[in-house]
Amino acid sequence: MKLIYQVEDKPKFPQLIVFALQQLLAIMTATLVVPVIINGNVAGKIAAGEITWDMSAQMSPAAALFGAGVGTLIYLFCTMRKSPVFLGSSFAFLGSMTSAFAGASTMALGYLGLILGAILAGLVYVVIAIVVKFCGTKWIEKLMPAVVIGPTVAIIGLSLAGNAVGDLTTAIAADAEKGTPATDPKIALLCGLVTLLVVMFSAAYGKKSGKLIPFIYGILAGYFFALIVSHCGYMLKIPEMYIISENAWDGFLVDGAVKFKSFFSMPDFTFLNVKGAFSDFNATYFLTVFVAYAPVAFVVFAEHIADHMNISSIIERNLLEDPGLHRTLLGDGIGSMAGAFFGGCPNTTYGESIGCVAITKNASIVSIFAAAIGAILISFFNPFIVFINSIPSCVMGGVCMALYGFIAVSGLKMIQKVDLNENKNLFVVSVILIAGVGGLTVSFTTANGVITITEVACALILGILTNLLMKNSGKNEEKETAPKERDKE
Repeated sequence: MKLIYQVEDKPKFPQLIVFALQQLLAIMTATLVVPVIINGNVAGKIAAGEITWDMSAQMSPAAALFGAGVGTLIYLFCTMRKSPVFLGSSFAFLGSMTSAFAGASTMALGYLGLILGAILAGLVYVVIAIVVKFCGTKWIEKLMPAVVIGPTVAIIGLSLAGNAVGDLTTAIAADAEKGTPATDPKIALLCGLVTLLVVMFSAAYGKKSGKLIPFIYGILAGYFFALIVSHCGYMLKIPEMYIISENAWDGFLVDGAVKFKSFFSMPDFTFLNVKGAFSDFNATYFLTVFVAYAPVAFVVFAEHIADHMNISSIIERNLLEDPGLHRTLLGDGIGSMAGAFFGGCPNTTYGESIGCVAITKNASIVSIFAAAIGAILISFFNPFIVFINSIPSCVMGGVCMALYGFIAVSGLKMIQKVDLNENKNLFVVSVILIAGVGGLTVSFTTANGVITITEVACALILGILTNLLMKNSGKNEEKETAPKERDKE
């Protein structure tokens, strides 16, 4: 793939700001939604009586964004500014974070558990990084050749397809109290398709700016179209046409009025909420957090490998060799610790960021650095957070249709040179694709919660096992055919 901006290139300042904003828009929704999901999970457990606190934990989405920015800066430093990837809140640790709160006797202890868990998960990465440093990566290349890692990368994109399609037909849910129905899925789909079409045409037929920032054009076009549809719906009093809620910007108000905090406010950092937690800390709770976090780190390690092989194929540089897998692991691990210290969420490399690099052909590290600084600054700027939260799911679904698709295609491109006429390769690819697309997951129930091996990890494990079990099939075939050929002679 011919890149417009190479890793070491430095775009001009006006362009740089726009590139950074595009990266932020690509990763921001997912990063902000993780703490929202945890808040809902904890509130549900409180309602069910599983947690006896008087108030639910309210993790701050803005703090998670701040943590993602800090984590990305750490990652860029550890990788010697050679890997153009943004870190964001990891969905793999959703169950772990919920367990950290569920196993705590107080809310403060739950927040401490979030930090402790991320440290434990990060240490797993550090240990693996040390092993890789002294043992090299040859074993990984033999364990996960292109025939294994290519379809696995494709599964990363395909496994997110359901999320993109679900968002594409979703806007405002039904409100039982007001008696209003949900947005008509067909109207939401129309908004999503407008977004997707603008992204596609900008990337394919636009001038230089259009090719470089198609997501921004798409989101703005989709948002504007959603505003028009919503305005018509409110005027005609047709709830099925409501795409953007009339209360979407209420977060801009403080106590019903516009105040200084409406514009600037400090995020509610996780470390500020651990006061008094150490008096309640004990060995039982430590084991609870350890069991919830450490095993998941090994699962995310598999996705880490896939992500970096994917971005390596896009920028045509082997990041497992330079700067080295030990550095990418170290950056990911320490970045996760920092992310949880500020925002409670462990970080991970984001496929959305990789997809953004692939579509825009902009691999500039400076753009990623600027996006990280932007994430930190924007976390204090309330109007932007409110705006992001007001973007309808259908609009982001249109963007994600392209993003996730490019991740899948990047993986399939890795197996272009693989001989699929050979039965061994055919079986390896088949097993990975079917396990991943079929959504194969394996869950283990423990006293401290449920540990789930994701479909990506399951597909990768099955692919590795299939490849190892059949690695000598080609040699055996040669041995069997050679005598027959000699007989003919």
